[in-house]
Amino acid sequence: MKTRQILTLFFTFSLFSMLSFSQENKKHQIWNELLQKNVDEKGNVNYKGFISEKAKLQKYLDALSKEAPKRDWSKNEKLAYWINAYNAFTVKLIIDNYPTKSIKDLGGAIYKINTPWDIKFITIEGKSYDLNNIEHGILRKEFNEPRIHFAVNCASISCPVLRNEAYVAEKIEQQLHEQAFRFINDPIRNKINSKTAELSKIFSWFKGDFTKNGTLEVFINQYSKTKITSQTKVSFMEYNWNLNE
Repeated sequence: MKTRQILTLFFTFSLFSMLSFSQENKKHQIWNELLQKNVDEKGNVNYKGFISEKAKLQKYLDALSKEAPKRDWSKNEKLAYWINAYNAFTVKLIIDNYPTKSIKDLGGAIYKINTPWDIKFITIEGKSYDLNNIEHGILRKEFNEPRIHFAVNCASISCPVLRNEAYVAEKIEQQLHEQAFRFINDPIRNKINSKTAELSKIFSWFKGDFTKNGTLEVFINQYSKTKITSQTKVSFMEYNWNLNE
C-alpha cells in the first residue's frame, strides 16, 4: 500500500475517532456543566443550585431516557452512560424531595416502599428502573469493575464523593483510578495505618467485588498510600447517611 493511501486511512480513522469522542462528550455535556457548577472540590453538593436549574437537569435526564446504550457502543461508553445515569437520577430524587436530612428518609414513609433504591422513578426507552436495577442489575452484573463503587454516589456523607465532572468513555479509566485513589486515601472515609485499617463499609458490603482477583488487602494496596498486610487489624466504620451538602 502506498504511503499516501496509508496516511489517508490513518487520518480518516483519526477523524472518525475524534468525532466519536466529540459526540460522546456532547451527550453528557449538560450533566458536566451542572456538576461543575453545583459540586465543589470536596464533593459537597449544592442541591439548591440543582433545584434552580431543575429544567436543565430534566433536559439531560430526558436525553438519557430516550437512548439506552446500544450493542455497538463500546464498553466504556456504556459504563459512562450508566454511572452518569445513576448519579443524575439520584440528584433528581433528592431535589424532588428537598429538603431532607438523608436519602434513607425517602423510603417507606414517603414512597411506601422498602428503600429509596427500590423506587421505580426512572424510565429509559419505556422500561422502568430503580437505582438498584442500575447499580446491581447492570453495573455490577455486566461490568467486571469494582471501582464503580467509588463512582456511583448515594447522596450521603460516607459515600465516595460525587465527581464534579461527567464520566466519559475516552478518560473513564483515569477517572475511575482517581476516584479509587481519592476514596481509599480519604481520612474521613477510610483510616489506614500499618497496624490498623478502619475501612468504609463499602468494602464489607461488596467484598466479593473487590476480591475476585485477590484479597481485599491486595486491592486496597493498589491505591493506598499506606500499605496494609495480613497482620493489619481491619474493622469497618459506621456509615454516615446524612445528606452530602
